[in-house]
Amino acid sequence: MSRIVIIGGGAAGLMAAGIAAEYGADVTVFEKNKRIGRKLCITGKGRCNITNNCTQNVFIENVNSNPRFMYSAISNFDCEDTMTFFEEQGVPLKTERGNRVFPVSDKATDVVSALERYALRSGAVIVHSNSVKKLIIENNAVCGVVDSTGREHRSDAVIVATGGSSYPLTGSTGDGFKFARQAGHTIITPEASLIPLCCENEDLRDCKDMQGLSLRNVGVKLLKNNKEVYSDFGELLFTHFGLSGPTILSSSAHIRNVKNKEHTISIDLKPALDYDKLDARILRDFDKYKNREFSNSLSDLLPSSMIPVVIRRTGIEPSTRCNSITKEQRHTLINVIKDFRLRISDVRPIDEAIITRGGVKTSEIDPATMQSKLCGGLYFCGEVIDVDAYTGGFNLQIAFSTGRLAGMWAVYNS
Repeated sequence: MSRIVIIGGGAAGLMAAGIAAEYGADVTVFEKNKRIGRKLCITGKGRCNITNNCTQNVFIENVNSNPRFMYSAISNFDCEDTMTFFEEQGVPLKTERGNRVFPVSDKATDVVSALERYALRSGAVIVHSNSVKKLIIENNAVCGVVDSTGREHRSDAVIVATGGSSYPLTGSTGDGFKFARQAGHTIITPEASLIPLCCENEDLRDCKDMQGLSLRNVGVKLLKNNKEVYSDFGELLFTHFGLSGPTILSSSAHIRNVKNKEHTISIDLKPALDYDKLDARILRDFDKYKNREFSNSLSDLLPSSMIPVVIRRTGIEPSTRCNSITKEQRHTLINVIKDFRLRISDVRPIDEAIITRGGVKTSEIDPATMQSKLCGGLYFCGEVIDVDAYTGGFNLQIAFSTGRLAGMWAVYNS
């Protein structure tokens, strides 16, 4: 019987543990926390967006870094397989907007419990509150680990499933990068990804004035030096520091060197209306409220907390009567609505990132097995690898697919 050690009891580690034990291995999972799956428990605001109900091709399209690396893993265990897996583990699922898949209960703890049951029923042993300090490497092959007490645990293979550097309070403190370096691997510098964005000066003032306002069905473009880098459609949220929400988090995955302050978010508040249709709509509203002041004429078009900000940006005197507004002023209003711009000054701290971009260099890992190309008996899965995707369940799917593959091949090759 092969002996497998797995470092990390998160989504990838538990999936790897379950399949490896199911295939007959003696599996031990080392989890530094008292409880497993702490990061899973807070994903999706505690609801856990398990996966995305999409095809393999759509999944690959949503992988932002090194998508080709994921071909084998997603072909072996795709989004449909993940949904079937959790249904079979007693977690009924539902598909929401954007094909996001959640447990019907809206409880991330149900997902954690299902993964734990799967691992334990398959025969894996989970050791809590005990971290791995280093790998045991002999003759360029990993043959075990040393735990926090200094005890050696010999094994035929070690799977590193420690996560990245996001949400460090959950245990994702970059330990896996240390183990990878010990085995000679290159680490692509971890950076925050899927993270809220900060604004400053007048743009920050605007965001604070609209703090708590959530917009749906808006168009969002990320511009770098006025050139489009990324576009999206959906939800965003104004906050006391700037911007958040699904479209903003996905946009953040494309930001590099944020300190250079070259990036701008452009929001189309009315993407369903082109310029001429929006002009006609505004003309109707102005005719309807022709004797009102400009500041009291936009309630049919915009949320109340946004109206003062939009008016300020147009430069039109709020007390101007609607029947006195010129064509040029009206077109200025349209431009503000169709291209509401906010300059990005920074991202939030890395410990607020949903995931980290970067990690173990993919060219040093066999994508068909998740095994290290540099050191025998060593496997990687999940966020520790330099692969990341947009919001919508894609990153957890990466964890499940790579964890499944790593667990299988750790047994096959032992």
